[in-house]
Amino acid sequence: MIETDNIEFKREWRDEFLRVICAFANTNGGIIYIGKDDDGNDTGIDDYKELLEMLPNKINSKIGIIPEIRISKSNKKKVLEIRVNTSSVPVSYNGKFYIRSGSVVVELQGKKLSDFLLRKSGNTWDNISIDVGTNPEMDSNTIQLFKRYAIDRLPSINSEKNDRAIIEKLNLVDSHKLKRAAIILFGKNTQKYFPQAHTRIGRFLSESEIIASDIVEGNLFQQLENSIDILRKKYLLNLFHFEGIHRREKSVYPVEALREALLNALIHRDYTSTASTQIRVYDDKLLIMNAGELPDELTIEDLKKHHLSIPRNALLADVFYKAGFIEIWGSGTLKIIEACKMNRMAEPVFNQGKGIFEITFFMNKDLITAAKDVGQGFKGSVKAVYDFIKADPQITIPGIVDNTGLSESTIARKIAELKKMKLILRIGGRKEGYWRVSEVKNSDSIPDKKDDMKDDKKDDKKD
Repeated sequence: MIETDNIEFKREWRDEFLRVICAFANTNGGIIYIGKDDDGNDTGIDDYKELLEMLPNKINSKIGIIPEIRISKSNKKKVLEIRVNTSSVPVSYNGKFYIRSGSVVVELQGKKLSDFLLRKSGNTWDNISIDVGTNPEMDSNTIQLFKRYAIDRLPSINSEKNDRAIIEKLNLVDSHKLKRAAIILFGKNTQKYFPQAHTRIGRFLSESEIIASDIVEGNLFQQLENSIDILRKKYLLNLFHFEGIHRREKSVYPVEALREALLNALIHRDYTSTASTQIRVYDDKLLIMNAGELPDELTIEDLKKHHLSIPRNALLADVFYKAGFIEIWGSGTLKIIEACKMNRMAEPVFNQGKGIFEITFFMNKDLITAAKDVGQGFKGSVKAVYDFIKADPQITIPGIVDNTGLSESTIARKIAELKKMKLILRIGGRKEGYWRVSEVKNSDSIPDKKDDMKDDKKDDKKD
């Protein structure tokens, strides 16, 4: 055996080990072996009868729990085992609270202590009622919008005409007082009560140089919609093509992935922190950050597979679920990963540390370069089509059409020329196949016929 998060070895008993028992009770339980060295070898104890009589009363009086204490024998040496179960309520020793982290006992203080006490009470931040002189005013427009969203998952909500009745039906009222969740979800002046509950968007040239920023306030429904709208209109590069006379735009980042990531940030954020939800836009990446790390039950790797949904703010999650914005199966991160793959982007990176959780999206720079080439005079060139296929070997002809606005016959002709030059080869069928691309040192060296533009116009006219 070795010392772990629930095993501790001691040669002899000392009262200071009551901290270890307290930590075990506040975490996942554990066993203290009295009569073993640091390597787990039996050293034995002689005063085991005295300890068996004294320890139960001492532990109960000092910590308030009664562990199981027994003697085990090994090689004729007696070892005392103190088995501690997880306590359903927080326990302290000499007025201090301890938890187990790995094989170390940690004293809880400040914010970590507040979070621990709240979690042990079975409550969450958003479920606590707010004590103000008068109930904060609710935003009727947001409530009516929620009614339309929730019609599928909460059909009975459509018959409610009174805003207060809807808030009560969502379990957002306690003894005639509004809960924090009510104000942060539907409040008309949310930041008056929770000034930290806002979202910041920034455009960064480097980690220290910012060239544009926006603060998005309002309740969470308003922050979600307005943040995505500002991102699309002001901060994100869009690829575009034309359908007839209509210009169609497509964000370089999948909006559905950004929306899901922002929802996660708003729902799982630690609102006791003064840090805002942040969206940082760089030349080649985008970060969405929120205060609050994953719960102990989840790891970063768990986010990449099916996992339990363990919301930090259960009421916020419940309301967004009823609105049809999220699922309850822990599938949000999988949707984000899948949307990035569909958009021919690298898998996003999930990271946490120092009380912060973040998701980083990476731009497909090759695809952007190809799109810019098309828009800067390479329209219809063999080089532009080659660059698109190189950037995404699974791209289809309709996919190139979507990003360039060129006709299918023009793209087909360029692909035929690339095949003739043995620069590309189609492997497999139209749906499940891909392009095998031959590398060239500089795609600018790919020859284009002088009459390319004339041929393209003919193809466009036929189409």
